[in-house]
Amino acid sequence: MVAFRGEFRLRTSAVLHKNCRERLTHPCPCGFLGDISHTCSCTPIAIKRYRSRISGPLLDRIDLHVEVPAVAYRDLSDSRETESSAAIAARVTQARNLQQERFKGTKVHCNAQMNARLIKKHCELDQNGHRMLELAGEKLGFSARSYSRILKVARTIADLAGSEAIRDQHLAEAIQYRSLDRKTS
Repeated sequence: MVAFRGEFRLRTSAVLHKNCRERLTHPCPCGFLGDISHTCSCTPIAIKRYRSRISGPLLDRIDLHVEVPAVAYRDLSDSRETESSAAIAARVTQARNLQQERFKGTKVHCNAQMNARLIKKHCELDQNGHRMLELAGEKLGFSARSYSRILKVARTIADLAGSEAIRDQHLAEAIQYRSLDRKTS
């Protein structure tokens, strides 16, 4: 991941202390955990100690924990066709319109603002989904807030895919975005 020094602004109701920003951008003290081109020199204990500096309640309030590995030049210079920014923007607009329609007549504007009652109503899972979330929770030790965040993100992923129901792949992707909940030992 990339270390960031300087001013940044988050569009969120949560406020992060300025001293936390660098810890939130590195996976470990040396910064190379998970990097395929550099070897991490940190011990599991050092990684655990480093990550414990970020409080659990703070991490619970962050919807997406995304590890961004270094990208090789050959991948950056690849000329293959990819989804255009305009196509992505159209999907996002369509998902936002779905959410506006879903929450019409309420003070809620997007999935991230759903309360427990709305989560129960709009984030229903089938039996496989419940089992997947249960297994992930047992393995990763999710808090109650983490479960809610996962369901909200899964609902958004389903909206982006144009799906009325949250499917297994939407839930699995949302669980993957909780990387800092994963145990390091």
